[in-house]
Amino acid sequence: MATGRDYRGMTAEQRLADRKERLLTAAYTLFSGTGFTATTIERLCASARISNRAFYECFTGREDLMRAVYNRCVEESLLAVAKAIAEAPSDPESRIKAGISEYIIFVTRDVRRARILHLEVRRAGDILAAHRQRAVNGFTRIIKENLGDLPGGLPGKSHLLALGMVGAIQELLIDWVLAAEQPPLEDLIEAAVHIFRRTFDV
Repeated sequence: MATGRDYRGMTAEQRLADRKERLLTAAYTLFSGTGFTATTIERLCASARISNRAFYECFTGREDLMRAVYNRCVEESLLAVAKAIAEAPSDPESRIKAGISEYIIFVTRDVRRARILHLEVRRAGDILAAHRQRAVNGFTRIIKENLGDLPGGLPGKSHLLALGMVGAIQELLIDWVLAAEQPPLEDLIEAAVHIFRRTFDV
């Protein structure tokens, strides 16, 4: 049951959720544009149209907000990839190719997401190290679960090979984010699929 008096038709819980969402939206744009280190709490509050005091009712600090933004980007990306794989033909190669293609397309559809996931996460340093590792493990697990019985690669080394695939895709996307003239997404996908085929000999 909701507690707290209503204010303009919103309960205390609803007002808190609304403020959090506005801060997440503001941070998504500012952290990916101005950058995490250059974005102040005052600027976040101005963009979200809330007071500094209200900020601390939602998050403990900029670092806490950055973790929330990053985790949301990861969760949305994992869901998109899982859906694409589920809808692909059942053979391992098709499923992995579908996952690679969807990840690159989904992440680059909004350059803010691409910058948060592959640029600002590194610039943020230690505050996101554990969260980044969990994200890497999540994508590595998806690859391993869908490899099936592919003959290539190194026996017993599927985790390391999957980790290498994740790293290769990350580097391709970092280059895409930083490029003065971004290469076509088709080229990124083709390169990532080529790496996959050479890695697993398919």
